[in-house]
Amino acid sequence: MTIAVDFDGTIVTHDYPRIGKPVPFAIETLLRLQQTDRHNLILWTAREGKLLEEAVEYCRQRGLEFYAVNANYPEETEADGGPRKLVADLYIDDRNLGGLPDWGIIYQMISTGKYNRPIPQSPVMETPKVSLFKRLFGK
Repeated sequence: MTIAVDFDGTIVTHDYPRIGKPVPFAIETLLRLQQTDRHNLILWTAREGKLLEEAVEYCRQRGLEFYAVNANYPEETEADGGPRKLVADLYIDDRNLGGLPDWGIIYQMISTGKYNRPIPQSPVMETPKVSLFKRLFGK
C-alpha cells in the first residue's frame, strides 16, 4: 500500500516551526511498515522549504527514508503542477476524526486490514421510506 504520513503531531509532537519531541513508537512503526511489510511511505506535510528539509532530515537520521515527500512519486515536482491531492491508500494524521491512535494500534489496524470498517450510516443520511413531501405535509 501507499501510506501518507503527516509530520507535526504524528511523528513528532506539535512545536511548529520547531521539531517537537518524538511521538512514542512512530519512527519504529513506520520503519516496520516500510522495511518488513513493504509499504510505500510518503511524507505529507504542510512544511515547506527549510522547515520541510529539517523534517526529512530528522526522519533520515533515524533511518526513515520516504518513497516521496509531498508528492505522489519521487520525480513529481511543483513545476509539474505538484499534487493537488495525494493518491494514497491510507493517511496517518493526528487531525483525523477521533485523533491519532497509539502507534501500536495503527500497526495492528494496518497489518490486519481492520482499518477499512464501514462507518454506520447516520439516520439523517438513510433513504426515507416515506417521501419528504408526505413526511412534511402528511399528504
